[in-house]
Amino acid sequence: MIVSGRGVTAVLGPTNTGKTHYAIERMVAHETGIIGLPLRLLAREVYTRLVERVGQHNVALITGEEKITPHMARFSVCTVEAMPRETRASFVAIDEVQLAGDLERGHIFTDRVLHLRGRDETLLLGAGTMKPILEQMLPGIHVIERPRLSQLFYSGSKKITRLPQRTAIVAFSADEVYAIAELIRRQRGGAAVVLGALSPRTRNAQVALYQEGDVEYLVATDAIGMGLNLDVDHVAFAQDRKFDGFQFRNLNPAELAQIAGRAGRHLRDGTFGVTGRVDPFDEELVERIETHQFDPVKVLQWRTTRFDYSSLQSLRLSLEAVPPIGGLTRALPAVDQQALEHLSRYPDIRELATTPQRVEKLWEACALPDYRRITPAQHADLISTLYADLVRRGTVNEDFMADQVRRADRTDGEIDTLSARIAQIRTWTYVSNRPGWLADPTHWQEKTREIEDRLSDALHERLTKRFVDRRTSVLMKRLRENAMLEAEISVNGDVFVEGHHVGQLAGFRFTLVSGTEGPDAKAVQAAAQKALALEFEARAARLHAAGNGDLALGSDGTVRWLGDPVARLAASDHIMRPRVILLSDEQLTGNARDHVAARIERFVNHHIATVLKPLDDLSRAEDLQGLAKGLAFQLVENLGVLFRRDVADDVKSLDQDGRASMRKHGIRFGAYHIFMPALLKPAPAELITLLWALKNDGLDKPGYGDLIPVLAAGRTSVVTDPSYERTFYKLAGFRFLGKRAVRIDILERLADLIRPLLQWKPGTPRPDGAYDGRRFTATTAMLSILGATPDDMEEILKGLGYRADSVTAEEAAAFLAAQAPADAGAAAPADTAGEQDAEADEAQADAAEETAGEAPAAEAPASETPVEEAPAAETAEAPVASEAAAPEAAGEGTEPVEVKPVLLWRPGSRHDNQRQGGHRQGGERPERGERRGGDRNRGQQAGERGERREGGRGRPDQNRGNRDGKPQGGNRPDRNEQRGERNDRGGKPQQAKFEARPPRKEKPIDPDSPFAKLAALKEQLKK
Repeated sequence: MIVSGRGVTAVLGPTNTGKTHYAIERMVAHETGIIGLPLRLLAREVYTRLVERVGQHNVALITGEEKITPHMARFSVCTVEAMPRETRASFVAIDEVQLAGDLERGHIFTDRVLHLRGRDETLLLGAGTMKPILEQMLPGIHVIERPRLSQLFYSGSKKITRLPQRTAIVAFSADEVYAIAELIRRQRGGAAVVLGALSPRTRNAQVALYQEGDVEYLVATDAIGMGLNLDVDHVAFAQDRKFDGFQFRNLNPAELAQIAGRAGRHLRDGTFGVTGRVDPFDEELVERIETHQFDPVKVLQWRTTRFDYSSLQSLRLSLEAVPPIGGLTRALPAVDQQALEHLSRYPDIRELATTPQRVEKLWEACALPDYRRITPAQHADLISTLYADLVRRGTVNEDFMADQVRRADRTDGEIDTLSARIAQIRTWTYVSNRPGWLADPTHWQEKTREIEDRLSDALHERLTKRFVDRRTSVLMKRLRENAMLEAEISVNGDVFVEGHHVGQLAGFRFTLVSGTEGPDAKAVQAAAQKALALEFEARAARLHAAGNGDLALGSDGTVRWLGDPVARLAASDHIMRPRVILLSDEQLTGNARDHVAARIERFVNHHIATVLKPLDDLSRAEDLQGLAKGLAFQLVENLGVLFRRDVADDVKSLDQDGRASMRKHGIRFGAYHIFMPALLKPAPAELITLLWALKNDGLDKPGYGDLIPVLAAGRTSVVTDPSYERTFYKLAGFRFLGKRAVRIDILERLADLIRPLLQWKPGTPRPDGAYDGRRFTATTAMLSILGATPDDMEEILKGLGYRADSVTAEEAAAFLAAQAPADAGAAAPADTAGEQDAEADEAQADAAEETAGEAPAAEAPASETPVEEAPAAETAEAPVASEAAAPEAAGEGTEPVEVKPVLLWRPGSRHDNQRQGGHRQGGERPERGERRGGDRNRGQQAGERGERREGGRGRPDQNRGNRDGKPQGGNRPDRNEQRGERNDRGGKPQQAKFEARPPRKEKPIDPDSPFAKLAALKEQLKK
């Protein structure tokens, strides 16, 4: 083989020397011309530039998958594989001729370099490393060496997140490219991606995304090293090893320089370096890249073009031919040769490939590119199907092709799915462009092109959505243009900069959305703050003029304006006047801030004064004097509830005028509490709890706010939670009584029910629950108002200081039966109980309150499980009635039911722990409250008795003359609140009436006693 270089010019040099531009200029100077390029993407770029120069009708684009051939086109832009082996064009140019040494595609470049010539001019464009081999292979060639227009410098190693803008990051696998792009998106706003597996349309769209400045970073494979004109300032190698189709190997210096040379365009210098896990380049390598000193290409890949189609075996042998001249080496088997090797072993293929024409057709089918990157055997199977159709039918079966195309015609799925479909449709695009393969090639060319474009657009969209933050990209572009960013605020507080949502304005606080930490963060904040400054002033004016209905105080102490938090409350010296702290950015200043603060303070004060009006009026009362004023002050400090025992001395000393003045302010003097009933509602209780929590750092204490829903539900008692802060029960209007808490006003109603039972005198009509005038039993009415079970009732009464004597149901029934005739024959005047003086009744309540405490029930053994609440109507029955009916029920033939003892309740006294060695009847251990009550100081007990005796000698503050000798206690309800102002009709009760007597010793049963006969009768009934 004799080749010549006459009429051939080699323009050699590193990247950025203007070689491609020079070739385009030379081609348009001729009448006709062809230029071959290594990539379909680069061919598209050159095609576009030529169309701009000479018009679309004068330029053809021919690749393996695409053909644009205007009639009488003067110039053709091709991929090297699509270039004809012979031409009559005046001008021929081949770009990137150093690829003649590539193991996979080199033999095609070598063939074109050696054989394809223009009639007038031939240009070979490539790296300077090709000079020796071209001069050797093509004697007489004219070589022009062009210097790089800009300098290239090494900048060392940098983290990916610290790379400068306008950087191309190079990796050699799709997984690595995607991982780097994802990291860039999170840290720097986004990146474009360029891979060889992408369709040309998708790669063009991604390059345009970078070129137009929508993103500042490009993550790509070595595909960018093949002549793509990109505005890259820095190239960073994230990998320096690649798979070349046969093995993994390190890139040689010339290949690294080819990629690094993309940095710097025209006269602008560029830099290169490493990133990620790549070790820094050594000094020798850096110097070679910067000075473009590389080992020359010594051999070119070659494969014969003289194929022997006489038989399959002859074709295979011809492919094994050795190069005829020095400087060439036989290429390794390419995809087409590998497919032929597989197909030659198929029996059906051997049966079909029996003539030279059929063997040539088989070799033509083997040229189908493996776009899908599948195994050689799978690729050979597809070729086998196509070849069988071409031989037997003359064309490819269009039904089969339609089915394959339809499978790829879907735009759903993610990046990998779309990439696979694009690879599949590219296969059929290639088939549609092969001459003579289809009956209607035009239809299939248009259809496959349409599907590929649609899939490419969908893939570009997915890539952009995954790897590009559109907000950041637009803002960065505007910043490069030195333009002022425009910001606006929507009615619901969304802040937009250049139409992109960057944050939320709530009240007077602006919060940036996540993802604004990139290089544009400061500019975004500056633009947003400029718009916020005006918005803050406008909002301040609107808030200053807003009505109270636009503001709300939450249970967490936050003041909200139209739903947005604007302030929070904090403790101050006065519990009813909390301090207001604005929730605002520092942009709210001056008069605007003062107006906002003043308006919120007015609202808070108005809200407290409205919801807690009785308490607020009491704090400002001017008609209270002396002790009444002191009690009112304590009541305000304790937010509307005082335990009566805590202020017993003051209440005893308070005259009737003082009491009357306090009652005018809604204060009630109960047996156990001094309180304001108007505050026992959900809204006041919630605000009272908040004010106390602010003062005592209680917002985070367990139980805060959990009792308000119970109060709102109308519950009169509730099972207590030991983990709750106990004060919250009092603030919500409940009295904590160990395992159960009872609403304060309900306890006072309970006291009203108990009082007549302890004042009942034998011989008068006996009210339900009365026993002997000193003790009583729990009634259905008591259980009903408490919403409690009998077991709960026991805990509640213990917590109030009452003590129980236990008797059997028979004893209780016998005792009541003995008193029944006397009660029935008594001539008591009507409404006797109703006319009894309430002041006398208070003495009984005082005695109970003095010995009562929260300790007995509260300190019950931990092993006792609190009894769950049950509806009173279902569980509460009068103990005496149920127990008295037990024998009768047993007499009807039913199984005997265990009858519980009857508890007779009495006010606790100092004698409780002195009986039976400190043990109550029934062998039970005394409650702690009982023991504590029994250990009281004797002088204190005497003083208490003396107070009661003094009170019984008459009251100087009576409105009308009462009889002397009536008990006067300190802890008793107001007369007007209980039964109104009445004169005393009763005599002076004895002290024993207020103290429970010890149980009498059992005497021998008298057989002649009617009670003994009754007991014997009951025993017979049981049998």
